[in-house]
Amino acid sequence: MAHSTFPADLPVPKDDGACDHLRGSELPPVSLVATSSSKIDPSTLRGLTILFCYPRTGAPNETVPDSWNSIPGARGCTPQACSFRDASDELLGLGVTRVFGVSTQDAAYQSEVRERLRLPYELLSDEHLAFVEALKLPTFEWEGKKVIRRLTLAIEDGRIVKVWYPVFPPDKSAEEVVIWLKQERTGKS
Repeated sequence: MAHSTFPADLPVPKDDGACDHLRGSELPPVSLVATSSSKIDPSTLRGLTILFCYPRTGAPNETVPDSWNSIPGARGCTPQACSFRDASDELLGLGVTRVFGVSTQDAAYQSEVRERLRLPYELLSDEHLAFVEALKLPTFEWEGKKVIRRLTLAIEDGRIVKVWYPVFPPDKSAEEVVIWLKQERTGKS
């Protein structure tokens, strides 16, 4: 299945150190609403979980304004989500027990996204910023709302073991995780 396309001249995000504190941190006990309407507390999950955070997904036929494209790292949420969809079997084969996407969009909107993109994993809503604030995740303001900067976490038994930040290009996010898993977890390249 094809990913959405995005302009080739997007500004590249720079590592501003906003995630330097995360590696080795334990996840806080915060329940997030999943697209299945259940509540999930990522801190209680066992095994290796991949959790990617993204600013927001757009709606079909939504015109993406130049002001959004001008924010380094903002554009590309659908391609990132699709990269994890397309790599889900490989990730599971490399020992990942589950994948989640997290944004500050509400669960109803994310349910539509999950269905439309045929995502085999849950999207989690941090609409009230509890997860963002507990972990001090990097954010930016967009149209009066706080959204998460794009990043990916590998979490093992409730502890963050790897952080990808900034994530760019977004459609290569899952590929970067697969490369890490092959090199660091299995000794393959």
